[in-house]
Amino acid sequence: MKIGLQVPSFTWPGGDAEIGPTFARIVRAADEVGFDSLWVMDHFFQIPSVGAADEPMLEGWSALAYAAALTRRVTLGLMVGGIHYRQAGLWAKLATTLDVLSGGRAWLGIGAAWNAEESKGLGFPFPPLGQRFEMLEETLQIVHAMWSGEHGTQQPFEGRHYRLERLLNSPQALRKPHPPIMIGGGGERKTLRLVAQYGDATNIFGGPENLRHKYAVLKERCEEVGRPFDEIERSNLNSFRVSRDGGGESVTPTEMVDRIGAWHEAGSQHAIFSIRNLAEPGILELVGRTVVPQVHAMGE
Repeated sequence: MKIGLQVPSFTWPGGDAEIGPTFARIVRAADEVGFDSLWVMDHFFQIPSVGAADEPMLEGWSALAYAAALTRRVTLGLMVGGIHYRQAGLWAKLATTLDVLSGGRAWLGIGAAWNAEESKGLGFPFPPLGQRFEMLEETLQIVHAMWSGEHGTQQPFEGRHYRLERLLNSPQALRKPHPPIMIGGGGERKTLRLVAQYGDATNIFGGPENLRHKYAVLKERCEEVGRPFDEIERSNLNSFRVSRDGGGESVTPTEMVDRIGAWHEAGSQHAIFSIRNLAEPGILELVGRTVVPQVHAMGE
């Protein structure tokens, strides 16, 4: 089983001047202790479930590029990108750039988005949900075309929301056939259909029962479109506060392994989580020594 670290918050000791050094220490440690993937959010303001809107938030692709230069092995992605924040062709160019500069370690994480507050705050149009799903499907079609062949395709794209005259992509991504596409969300009618038709991975929130249910629905969607279910990597997202001895809201490494094991039994192949006390010295090293090897051994 794979194990991934999400970094959703940059509110760390030392204030804004220490964000860069602290993030550098975290991503280097995640790479060194054996995490398979590293993720940041795609938000402009901090989200309510993590903190106040005015807490520090870095732009996602820029943060990933910084992390790519500091790491050698861990894969890198947005958890997940908001479809209306960038033009369709730019999604492929951004993921390709990260893939080339990282030596083939990029993910394209993408979804229909939800945060109206930050969109309106910075002047981004916020189309209705149905329209955002249409934009998402067209973008998925476009990135597949741009990642085809040696340099994309010369054929124009004429959609309802996007019109592209030349889907040229040079350089082409290093990872073949292309950087894996993770589509976030568990909507059973639209999101999981898009995963089945265009995605390489799914990401679901919640506990084991919800995971079991959503993966079963995804299998149905795969059958409907004629896609082998096993082609899609099943991941889930959660969070922990970790300490050596546990207590309060914290879990011990052993308790952490037990929870990840329950996700694995429910069908997850890639456990991704944030650590709420991530900036504490030694936390990632503790997880690396005690949790990462046991998660990697699951399913062997």
